[in-house]
Amino acid sequence: MDRYNVQQAISDWYQINKRDLPWRGISDPYKIWLSEIILQQTRVNQGLSYYLKFVAVYPNVDSLASAKEDDILKLWQGLGYYSRARNLLAAANQIVKQKEFPASYKELLKLKGVGEYTAAAIASFAYEEPVAVVDGNVYRVLARIFGISTAIDSSTGKKEFLEIANSILNKQDPSTWNQAIMEFGALQCIPKSPNCSTCPIHTECFAFNNDRIDALPYKKGKTKQQVRHIYYYFTRFNEQTIIKKRPAKGVWGGLFEFPALEVNHEIPIDKAIAHIKSELEISEDDFKVVLVQEPMKHILSHRIIYCSFIELELTQFNYKNGHNWIVIPLNQLHNYPVSRLMEKYISNI
Repeated sequence: MDRYNVQQAISDWYQINKRDLPWRGISDPYKIWLSEIILQQTRVNQGLSYYLKFVAVYPNVDSLASAKEDDILKLWQGLGYYSRARNLLAAANQIVKQKEFPASYKELLKLKGVGEYTAAAIASFAYEEPVAVVDGNVYRVLARIFGISTAIDSSTGKKEFLEIANSILNKQDPSTWNQAIMEFGALQCIPKSPNCSTCPIHTECFAFNNDRIDALPYKKGKTKQQVRHIYYYFTRFNEQTIIKKRPAKGVWGGLFEFPALEVNHEIPIDKAIAHIKSELEISEDDFKVVLVQEPMKHILSHRIIYCSFIELELTQFNYKNGHNWIVIPLNQLHNYPVSRLMEKYISNI
């Protein structure tokens, strides 16, 4: 297959079909970096509003570096993969400390939360450095066009795909080319049921000509999802409630939530209530159960979570800080960054 023809066809397609996005056509490394972090594991139509919010609140790296982590997490709320938000703040402080934005692929890799793909994207978009980007869209386009059956989640596959991506890179205009091939994968060569009849290179596409569209790209296997059951305790006492901050590492790292019991299997509600009685050190006379919500199913990339909220009205509560709980007024609950699950529940309080 003539790789120049592939490059030309995708470039021509891009000029006609590209979306008008605020981080395109600019060379500001801060805004490009911000957009790339937001778009990690996130679709453009979901990430766009977050990008606009962040640029409005934090228009440059200095303003972002001076922000509080809780404020960053609150603005990020609902986008998921919250380690990205914490890494964003850490990287901003790295940049401010070194007094200039890294200006090469090699230097960009030193930033917290920036891997090979993100570094290549920033280096090519902001500085026209001739480095190829390889994201999920690019893997799919290359695998189908060139008939590559090597697993994309293997070290051999990653090396092979990167070599091919670099071999068709337009080194005179790497920014436009990298955006073109990613856009082509996002809009034309989509994961399921692509409209191959409108594809400008379908006659040269290996997958189209060999009925392998659904088989490529090949991945060794998905990570098995763990099942977790969470029983949240929403307590009311004198127009106050209790929250706590999750550890930085793990699911919803750094976000706030109600005290909870998290287990690997479903348990009877009376056992969950017995647990919170023990945690709060209260007796049967000190509370009443106001509401027990039916479990909600929440699917994350590596976990399936069944979540129940148990609402308790306390008549007596002697606060002890052994659990690192925070007692706050109910009317301030919405000020804290929380998971989407918590956000949905709080919105109905």
